[in-house]
Amino acid sequence: MGLGLGPQIDAMLAGFLGLLIGSFLNVVVYRLPKMMERQWAEECAEMMGKSVDSAEAFNLVVPRSRCSNCGYLIPWYENIPIVSYLFLRGKCSACGTRYGLRYPVVEATVGALFYFCVWRWSWSPTALAWCGFSAALLVLALIDWDTTLLPDDITLPLLWAGLMTAALGWNPAVNLPTALWGAVVGYLSLWAVYWAFKLVTGKEGMGYGDFKLFAALGAWFGWPALVPIILMASVIGAATGIAMKFSSGLREGGYVPFGPFLAGAGFAALFFGPQAILRFVGL
Repeated sequence: MGLGLGPQIDAMLAGFLGLLIGSFLNVVVYRLPKMMERQWAEECAEMMGKSVDSAEAFNLVVPRSRCSNCGYLIPWYENIPIVSYLFLRGKCSACGTRYGLRYPVVEATVGALFYFCVWRWSWSPTALAWCGFSAALLVLALIDWDTTLLPDDITLPLLWAGLMTAALGWNPAVNLPTALWGAVVGYLSLWAVYWAFKLVTGKEGMGYGDFKLFAALGAWFGWPALVPIILMASVIGAATGIAMKFSSGLREGGYVPFGPFLAGAGFAALFFGPQAILRFVGL
């Protein structure tokens, strides 16, 4: 059911909400890996019997957003999604340091994703569920690209949310058994590939976070979608890796994280459906 304002108005309201949430997701992408690193450092220090120095509180809420160059505390009116970036011409108002273009791009992307979900499913539990899925998947893709980490704090809730959505009937295309087997097969398939590759080469080809992310995609789209998703992710990943190699864009060690490509395939499944992916790759 919609809000009674018409499909386009409902979708536009969702898009505006997505802009606001996108602003917060920029914070998550930047801070969550640093929070994880702090936690690991504290745990290591405790295991070694060393005292842990009390540092400034650092989480998703505090400290306030500030310029990384001069420390200027950014007021709320300079944090309005997209508008503030355009008004300030992408620069800190105090020192003139340029902000990254990613900030408004992420905000606009989340706004577009929320618009799409409500346009497709109207205001409903299904639309809200897919909005949450889209936001989590985008954050995971960006964090993995930046740090090669896929935080359990996001992958595991995404997995459970997919199962719960199926159990509550909020995902009409996937019932609970299909979602459950999607999660199981998704995890075990990449787990098996990981160990086979490691036994043959002695190297690790991917991280455990990839298993969990693929399991989450299986929970949301069901086990029949796993083959199309992994094929699409492999095609996108191979093309990106080749392009980066010829452009000398590969990071040290030549490693390219797989999570962003799984996420890209997940978005393709959301927009077009798993069968369309099979047709795209020629199957």
